[in-house]
Amino acid sequence: MRVHLIDGTYELFRSFYGAPAARGPGGAEVGATRGFLRSLYGLLTEPGVTHVACAFDHVIESFRNEIFDGYKTGEGIEPDLKAQFPLVERAAAALGVVSWPMVEFETDDAIATAAARFADDPRVEQIMICSPDKDFAQCVRGDRVVLWDRLRGKIYDEPAVHEKWGVAPDSIPDWLALVGDNADGIPGVPKWGAKSSATVLAEYRHIEDIPADPSHWYIKVRGAQSLGASLRDHTSLAALYKVLATLRTDVPLEEGLDDLAWRGADRPLLESLCADLSYERFVERVEHWR
Repeated sequence: MRVHLIDGTYELFRSFYGAPAARGPGGAEVGATRGFLRSLYGLLTEPGVTHVACAFDHVIESFRNEIFDGYKTGEGIEPDLKAQFPLVERAAAALGVVSWPMVEFETDDAIATAAARFADDPRVEQIMICSPDKDFAQCVRGDRVVLWDRLRGKIYDEPAVHEKWGVAPDSIPDWLALVGDNADGIPGVPKWGAKSSATVLAEYRHIEDIPADPSHWYIKVRGAQSLGASLRDHTSLAALYKVLATLRTDVPLEEGLDDLAWRGADRPLLESLCADLSYERFVERVEHWR
């Protein structure tokens, strides 16, 4: 079997900025939730999709905000988007999909935990993380755990991760720590760019294994002395940024593999949700019910 793990927060954002606007009975914006329903049901009805779970950021903030003030928050999210966070959680439940709403942890942590937990189950042929988010590249294992960018029809196995980011999956947190990640509020280490970080990490794999003195490096990198000095000056910050960039695999998810089997939509829940979305016609499209 293949296990499909869906980044529900990404899907909501994608729908909000890509799906047509629409209003519910009370005038609230619901277009993104409608788009989410269509996208998720489309995935569920594709051949070979049998075991599915969807993770959400119930709130944007997480434990990472407690250890770094600059980490991303919910500030600045458009109200019409933020108001649909609970609606897409209802949408996943209405379609009969296991849902993991995160509060202390993030969506990425839930998916990383599930991927790690189920990857070694002999019944699992492949785990497909349905997101193009580079953070998930650290979860990739050969062609057993892969990223699937549904929008572009691109699958990232281990060689594809190396080709795109220049490092192996287990070096992705180090790469993000050095380069930074604007989306997550990780500043990165000064002077370290994507190319120099990939070149050095391709040789040493992890920040803590990079020799402090660049004259001891086994590779030639432009501006090596400057890079080395910057890393020495920011050693503690680089370590902190790596913690921020490393996905947790110890989220207490209750469901086992068998619980992820999709058995169809829940008619009462879906009818109730679609009434709140002024989208009753969607119910007529659904052919798979519990």
